[in-house]
Amino acid sequence: MVEGVRRVAVIGAGTMGAGIAQVAATAGWWTVLSDVRPEALPAARETIAAQLAGAVDRDKLTPELRDATLERLTTADTVAEACTGVDLVIEAVVEDLEVKRAVMAAAAPVVAPGAILASNTSSLSLAAIAEGLPHPELCLGLHFFNPVHIMKLVEIVVHDGVEQETRRKAIAIVEAMGKEPIVVNDSPGFASSRLGIALGMEAIRMVEEGVASPDDIDKAMELGYKHPMGPLKLTDLVGLDVRLKIAEYLHATLGGDHFQPPQLLRDMVAEGKLGKKSGHGFYDWA
Repeated sequence: MVEGVRRVAVIGAGTMGAGIAQVAATAGWWTVLSDVRPEALPAARETIAAQLAGAVDRDKLTPELRDATLERLTTADTVAEACTGVDLVIEAVVEDLEVKRAVMAAAAPVVAPGAILASNTSSLSLAAIAEGLPHPELCLGLHFFNPVHIMKLVEIVVHDGVEQETRRKAIAIVEAMGKEPIVVNDSPGFASSRLGIALGMEAIRMVEEGVASPDDIDKAMELGYKHPMGPLKLTDLVGLDVRLKIAEYLHATLGGDHFQPPQLLRDMVAEGKLGKKSGHGFYDWA
């Protein structure tokens, strides 16, 4: 365990938030999960329970640790209730700067002294998220990857005001979760999204131009470059709407044609083809 970290709050019970809550509780922390949608909380618990059961079936987890993880995981209806007295907050709400700032503003007055406020943002400025907080030096990015309980990488994003002790503690937290941290300075898209979006947008342009099928484009990267998943299947998994929003943000902040969202992506999102979560994207998930 990490000194000074006993209780964790995760705000946002979608796919990412549920996964982050799962790994936090499995690591041994008392974890509170909250969401503005009351119906999301029991659904998240069911998802977590199913994933833990699957891990037991695959001999990746003992039944005792599964039970202890579920016992350490509770839910709360509001940000204030979830964050009262906690030592670490991780927000995993929608990729919207004002929404994320509102979550941080609600959490800051009720957390324990010295608590870290972390954002799971995949592209937004951490300095902007931290702006106006009583202790911006305690705010940084913890960017997890989907599915959280399987993917090893966590991108720690630090803005200029982050103190060294916060950075050190963040690294220790990530390692305690069984993940591999990388530290990236606050810049649009950081390292992972900046590279991933450039590759993803080019793959979509290739589909748009009829260069090859989505499956063959993905196989080119999987078999030729040893990527575990091709860029189009990954786009389906992340969500076409999410990738569109990130691409628009990177194009607006960094420029460059390689971040420009192709018309095909805009059309698919407009048609409700969002990837796995909608059942249809570049692949059929129904």
